[in-house]
Amino acid sequence: MQPGRDDALGKMDCAIRKLEPQPPAGNPLWEGHKPGDGAVYINPCPFNGPVGTVTDDILGSAFWSAAPPPTVNPAVLAQEAMDKMKLTGPDIRSPRAGGTYTVGVPVWMELGQSPTTWGRNSASASAGGVTVTATAHVTKVVWAMGDGQTVICTGRGTPYRASYGMSTSPDCGHLFTHTSAQQPRHAYTVTATSTWTVDWQGAGQNGQLTTTRNSQVQIPVGEVQVVG
Repeated sequence: MQPGRDDALGKMDCAIRKLEPQPPAGNPLWEGHKPGDGAVYINPCPFNGPVGTVTDDILGSAFWSAAPPPTVNPAVLAQEAMDKMKLTGPDIRSPRAGGTYTVGVPVWMELGQSPTTWGRNSASASAGGVTVTATAHVTKVVWAMGDGQTVICTGRGTPYRASYGMSTSPDCGHLFTHTSAQQPRHAYTVTATSTWTVDWQGAGQNGQLTTTRNSQVQIPVGEVQVVG
């Protein structure tokens, strides 16, 4: 959910309706057509761009149509379908809270895969004879490593194996250069934020929404202990 957006939608009637009175002949809203040739309608809750916003300019949401469009806004149903998916933050497999991490030793980040943490995930919502189906999957993950550094990964990461030794991850890794000794609880708070892309279609329309979810893990990072 986008902060404040759902409150705004909840206070509005999002049903598409005929603009009254209809614009005069020659008005740009007729898109070159004449009054009586179809009609101009209002979409009170248009979704502009990937995250969706509610417009304050009601005429900015007006459009011409040859036939009465569905009274239900398919984009609103797309949001309802997305809510049904119960999307959550990433399933962080590595780094893990119980792990041992050392300055200068590569960290391999890895995520698990499930319909709610990675996708693909699908759901439908219906109202007024209109059904919209939405499909979601994660398109990127932004890792805030707790040391001021950020890593952007487009995949779930590669699982580490002992045979890899000191090599760095081929697709999603990080190298700590300072210990976490001065951090709260002597650990870095690592936050993984996933961006979900949600494609929807229904009532002869289609579109795309995006939403984010995050998960955290706290990991201690120490120094190599030299035995004298």
